[in-house]
Amino acid sequence: MKRTLTALLLIGSLALAQADGAKLYGQCAGCHQATGQGVPGAFPPLAGHVSEILNLKGGREYLIKALLWGLQGQIEVKGMKYNGAMPAYNGLKDEEIAALLNHIATAWGDDKKVPGFKPFTAAEVKALRGNKLTPQQVLEERKKLGLK
Repeated sequence: MKRTLTALLLIGSLALAQADGAKLYGQCAGCHQATGQGVPGAFPPLAGHVSEILNLKGGREYLIKALLWGLQGQIEVKGMKYNGAMPAYNGLKDEEIAALLNHIATAWGDDKKVPGFKPFTAAEVKALRGNKLTPQQVLEERKKLGLK
C-alpha cells in the first residue's frame, strides 16, 4: 500500500511539473484567437493550417523554428495574405515550447489530419534551439516547404 501511494504521488507530481500548453497558448490567443481562427487580414489562423504544415516534410521543424525565432514578412494562409511579425518565444523552456506546439496541434483536431502524428518533445526543441535564426530566415524556411 505504501509503495502504491508513493508511486501515485510521484506520478501526480510529474504531471504537475509538465508544462501546460493550453495555458501557454494564452500568449498566442490575443492574435490567433482562442479558437485558432486568427483575425482575417491581420493574424493568420492556426486551426486547419497546422495540419497542412505538419503533413509537409520538415513541417515539424518549421513550427518549432517559428516559435523559437518568430516570423516576419508576407505569408498566405487559406488564400488570404498576411504581412506582419510574430514574436519569438525563445524565452520559453524546451518543454514549454513542446507543450505549446502540442496544444496547437491538438486543440482544433489538426493532429487527426496528420497520419502517425506524434507529440512534440522537449528534445526536438532543444535540437533546434542552437540554430539561431532571424524571423526573416524563418520566413525563408516556410517558403522552402512550398508554403506561400
